[in-house]
Amino acid sequence: MPQVQVTVNGRAQSRDVEPRTLLVHFLREGLGLTGTHVGCDTSQCGACVVHLDGRSVKACNVLAAQADGSSVTTIEGMTTNGVMHALQAAFKEEHGLQCGFCTPGMIMTAADLLARNANPTEDEIRQALEGNLCRCTGYHNIVRAVQLAARSMATA
Repeated sequence: MPQVQVTVNGRAQSRDVEPRTLLVHFLREGLGLTGTHVGCDTSQCGACVVHLDGRSVKACNVLAAQADGSSVTTIEGMTTNGVMHALQAAFKEEHGLQCGFCTPGMIMTAADLLARNANPTEDEIRQALEGNLCRCTGYHNIVRAVQLAARSMATA
């Protein structure tokens, strides 16, 4: 069995994995990081989005072996010293979640967007999030949350 060495949320991790193990299962089952959700197993819903070397990817579409030597950030890694990331706080403030199942993927996708575009338009936010499905909110509060986070991050 090959060994995978990754840095996850700033911590070096090394595990033996089956060659067919998906990154989402490596994170959830191998490392106990259950904030990354499995929603569809077909890369359609976006509930499994994490950052791989700083870019958002759907972890159900990446083999753990492909992440070998890389840095992965999950939703658990967004909080620093017990302080929520601006996006997490904005989702709470703007009621950008209901059941919460899609929220980690939405936040990770939005964080990637804001890293590349600090002041996105509403259309740019909606376009960035179109690969993430939410069955509860209708996206309006999610978009407002991303807008609030962008403003908060600009003044920080």
